[in-house]
Amino acid sequence: MTAAPPLTWLYVPGDRPEVVAKALSAGADVVLVDLEDAVAPGRKEYARAATAELLAERPPVPVHVRVNALDGPFAGADLDALAARPGLAGLRLPKVTSAACVVRVAERAAPAEGGAVPLYALLESALGVEQAYAVASSHASLRGIALGEADLRADLGVRDDAGLDWSRSRVVVAARAAGLDPPPQSVHPDVRDLAGLAASCAHGRALGFWGRTAIHPRQLPVIERAYLPTAREVEQAEEVLAAADTDRGALALADGRFVDEAVVAAARRTLSRTRRG
Repeated sequence: MTAAPPLTWLYVPGDRPEVVAKALSAGADVVLVDLEDAVAPGRKEYARAATAELLAERPPVPVHVRVNALDGPFAGADLDALAARPGLAGLRLPKVTSAACVVRVAERAAPAEGGAVPLYALLESALGVEQAYAVASSHASLRGIALGEADLRADLGVRDDAGLDWSRSRVVVAARAAGLDPPPQSVHPDVRDLAGLAASCAHGRALGFWGRTAIHPRQLPVIERAYLPTAREVEQAEEVLAAADTDRGALALADGRFVDEAVVAAARRTLSRTRRG
């Protein structure tokens, strides 16, 4: 059974090594070291150097790095300093608007000895969302796409959260069409609003997202509870697979649920997600 992709992704500022160290033991599946929005311009070089030092060896959990804007003055130095580091598990690319953006990074970040750095594209503008499938299918090194909702909200002039649902569904569909893992949800910016986070996660799960990026460790258990299958969902999935083992083709269970190949695939996916990625 294929393992589920990472469920929780924790952002930490790259110029705060002490915070990064704590994040590595906070329980997130992936730690996202941010060199972009969380770091002031005057601290960019320090953040880059500190992150390169961290990644000189493999950390206890996977570490991804969000580099600076690809069309800005810092991204090239970020890629040159970090791409070959043995502890780097992935690069998160902000404000991607085209497949060409991904291809340029993939070619620059490719290590000389072979292999590829996994890339993850953030779509943060109307143009990025319109190019979702082209970006998702742009290069073999690209392993995932996601929305950057704060920038997207500003670009679209959206006030109500529901105004982003079309873009959210667009990204979910594009990822699936390109054969990528379901995207994680964007951050919930109010770290004290755990009830709102839980409700938002439930909505994201209904839209087809898997997991979420967080900006504080207290958000991690809320995300896990919202996304991991419930005991009843696991029980129902096991019933479906037990019925499918009878090799009778399509059939109906005692409670009236119809079972065919699509239902079986969904049941397998549910059981794969009973453990973290």
